[in-house]
Amino acid sequence: MAQYSAHLDGVLLALADPTRRAVVRRLGHGPTSVGDLARDFPMTLPSFMKHVRTLESNGLIRTTKSGRVRTCVLNRERLALVDDWLAEQRRIWQERTDRLERFVTDPQENRP
Repeated sequence: MAQYSAHLDGVLLALADPTRRAVVRRLGHGPTSVGDLARDFPMTLPSFMKHVRTLESNGLIRTTKSGRVRTCVLNRERLALVDDWLAEQRRIWQERTDRLERFVTDPQENRP
């Protein structure tokens, strides 16, 4: 469980930045080179590479180098961590709101 939490924390930290979220969104359409990705952002290539390294170190993307071109590919399986966590949170809150609804609408629930 601790390892799951650490991986989830890393993924959420990586996704906390709008630039990195935009990169993930773009890679959702398919692999692309770092150069093509970087063109969309008003920053130097070394600054952009920090974002790429953060995404890669947290397992959200994989990069491969062929000659002088580094290509990024989205690791969709890693996003499943966030999806699983959100599904659990939805279930917890749904149960809480269901209990609240029963409390408010069922006179039996209001008895001490």
